[in-house]
Amino acid sequence: MSMNKVLIIFGVISFASIIIEILFVQPHIQYWWHGFVGFDLIFGFIGCVAIIVISKFAGKAFIQRKEDYYDGGDKSND
Repeated sequence: MSMNKVLIIFGVISFASIIIEILFVQPHIQYWWHGFVGFDLIFGFIGCVAIIVISKFAGKAFIQRKEDYYDGGDKSND
């Protein structure tokens, strides 16, 4: 799937979500930021991006090993 198709699908879903929120959702505002139209959509998107970025960083920093990890990593022992 090309990036243009992904962006178009994301745009259509986002637009539909905002329209549905405007027309059908009864606002029960507990905090002032919940009054913004599309807040949940934006908050969820930012949260998903943050999870992906943090997990990629943690994977590279703590989980991923060098290519020669199983070879001993040091060539001076041969």
